Amino acid sequence: MSEKDSKDIKVERNPKINIHQADPSLPPSEPKPAATVLLVRTIEEAVEVFMIQRSIKTNFGGAWVFPGGKLDEYDLKDDINSYCRGLTDEVASQLLGVKSGGLNYWIACIRECFEECGVLLAYRSNGEVFGSSNESEKEILKEYRDKLNKGEPVLLELCQKLDLQLAVDRLAYISHWVTPKSEAKRYSTHFFIALFPEGQTAKHDGSEGVKSIWIKPEDALAQGEKGEFPIIFPTIKNLESIRGFTDTETLLKNKVEDQNNIVTVEPKIFMQDGKMVLLMPGDEGYDDH
Repeated sequence: MSEKDSKDIKVERNPKINIHQADPSLPPSEPKPAATVLLVRTIEEAVEVFMIQRSIKTNFGGAWVFPGGKLDEYDLKDDINSYCRGLTDEVASQLLGVKSGGLNYWIACIRECFEECGVLLAYRSNGEVFGSSNESEKEILKEYRDKLNKGEPVLLELCQKLDLQLAVDRLAYISHWVTPKSEAKRYSTHFFIALFPEGQTAKHDGSEGVKSIWIKPEDALAQGEKGEFPIIFPTIKNLESIRGFTDTETLLKNKVEDQNNIVTVEPKIFMQDGKMVLLMPGDEGYDDH
């Protein structure tokens, strides 16, 4: 194991992060489908990403994460597919390597993004990217965001009310992570990246998310290594994948071109000789655990 891996483990097990460990006497839980989005913007020849700090009461509480969450039953309904623009379920499924239902992850990503930070990735009826809103629209958006956060399945209703289509074609698929078996709550999370739509405002919901920030990937990683910015392993790796870019145009072009090369990553974390060991696919001994 490299010195860098050892640093990653230290960050992964940051005591400031509330990670629910699995009962070793029980079989590992099945990973739940989930989707997460890296919202990015260009500022002064640098790229910033939007991040939220989770409430300490939640799983991964205290950690800084990207907006996202598990797929809801409503994300799987066919009706919402007709309100998606620029990407079919067939193409989305091919990108994810599944037979069907791939577009559900893009839909869940947009819904979670709107719920957690109030940013709606959509198009108006005239084809323009949904950006700034008048006061009437802002009231409607607030009303429907509140409903969604209460678990009400109203995303389709919101699209109909404001005559919108979900901008699934503005999301690029960038990685797939499966939670280690050592954790109680496990997710099969597909990560996406999207350009922040000008005119909107990103802000945490005040419930699951207690703080939010726009930050350069390089700064988030540097602060994470110092223990000042608690982040978990998949977050670190996704931040590493977007560092070093000076503008979102180049970054997004790079990620779009790489969508067909995504591999599933399931780290394995266990105790060995009193020390925490993390193995990645391809590491010696990975298949033995």
